[in-house]
Amino acid sequence: MQVIDLRKSRKALIAGSAGHAVEWYEFAIYAYMAPIIAPLFFPSADPTASVLATFSLFALAFFLRPVGAVVFGRMTDRLGRRPVLVLIIGLMSAATALIGLLPTYAQIGVWAPILLTMCRIVQGLSAGGEVGGAVSLVVESAPEGKRGIYGAWSFASQTLAFVLGGGVATLLALILPPEDLSSWGWRIAFLLALPMGAVVLYMRLHVDETPHFKKMKAQQLTNPTEAPVLRRQSFSYLLTTFGIVVVYNAVGNTFMVGMPSFLSTSYSMPLLESYLLAVITGLTAGLTMPFFGRLSDRVGRRPVLLAGTGAVVVLSYPLYAMISTGFTGGLIALIIAGILIGAVGGPMPALLSERFPTRSRATGLSLTYALSVALFGGTAPYIIIWLADITGDSLSAAYYTLGCAVISLIALLCVKARHRNDHLGELQD
Repeated sequence: MQVIDLRKSRKALIAGSAGHAVEWYEFAIYAYMAPIIAPLFFPSADPTASVLATFSLFALAFFLRPVGAVVFGRMTDRLGRRPVLVLIIGLMSAATALIGLLPTYAQIGVWAPILLTMCRIVQGLSAGGEVGGAVSLVVESAPEGKRGIYGAWSFASQTLAFVLGGGVATLLALILPPEDLSSWGWRIAFLLALPMGAVVLYMRLHVDETPHFKKMKAQQLTNPTEAPVLRRQSFSYLLTTFGIVVVYNAVGNTFMVGMPSFLSTSYSMPLLESYLLAVITGLTAGLTMPFFGRLSDRVGRRPVLLAGTGAVVVLSYPLYAMISTGFTGGLIALIIAGILIGAVGGPMPALLSERFPTRSRATGLSLTYALSVALFGGTAPYIIIWLADITGDSLSAAYYTLGCAVISLIALLCVKARHRNDHLGELQD
């Protein structure tokens, strides 16, 4: 059993979660501003085509996350959680702020989308290593019996970052005339990443390394050949872990990130209203995650995740049907969706951490999460808009979240069949 210093534990919780929040603010603000910046960087006679082109770059950053997961994950497992997390937050914040300074297509032509793509590449690579490092920092520093709620805060910070991103987008849409918002106002949202990143950088420079990582390094001094690789996990084990995360990435990126553009393109809902709904969804998810994380400390990770994932399967289509009725129906539906995100997201960080030993935790967690978010998260906003567009039926988007939830349901059942003790809440050293 590791000896945990509560003061250092709380500092790690804040530094890890705050950095996670900045990362996802930067991703969220790109999604929220997609309808505004789409014609500026991808001019087209078809507004839907411009939005889809903009979201293709949103997806690109997610597809690069597995590469960043391997590169930064291995660095984190070799050098430590703290130094690599400092590097990552610097790269991510700089790339996001630079987007706010980019000239548009009308000013420099094709170089505008090229430079935007380069910024998204840096964001994607950096974000790939952030999840594994930040979650490892938080969970490994947590007191015994509280890894669920500590880990939940690291994911809750993601959703609260969407609230912040949506709040910034809503405020800008509220106080600025549409022409000012599209000409220069959108840049403010991206430039805010710089001061936020500086604050988190300071926090991470002053956080201590985790007890589990220190113990591992001490053990490696007596066995220098021990290397942090994934050789002890079978392919089926990694595949199961990958599948578990699918539902969280799908519902989060569908109901929070992609929803403003989905509502504006499918139902012509004003941006102000669609932003507000996304903010409420994120706020609900962020506030309920710690509850479900704490519940998983009491009853186990797997039972909570099974219940939440099953609810996504049952409620996906009814929620989209409610969204189609207008603002009031959408409000009720997205509050319920926020609770579902909280249910599948709250226990997730602790469960993923407990499936990998310390020597490969950041790499394993980052890679399985990054692959899942690349295939089922970053593509979600694009897919739901595309499905609604080609079928002419906006409710067809519901089958995406339903299908993803089925994948996770199968993966969770495989955990019981093959690894009976995985849900009991023990970190492997």
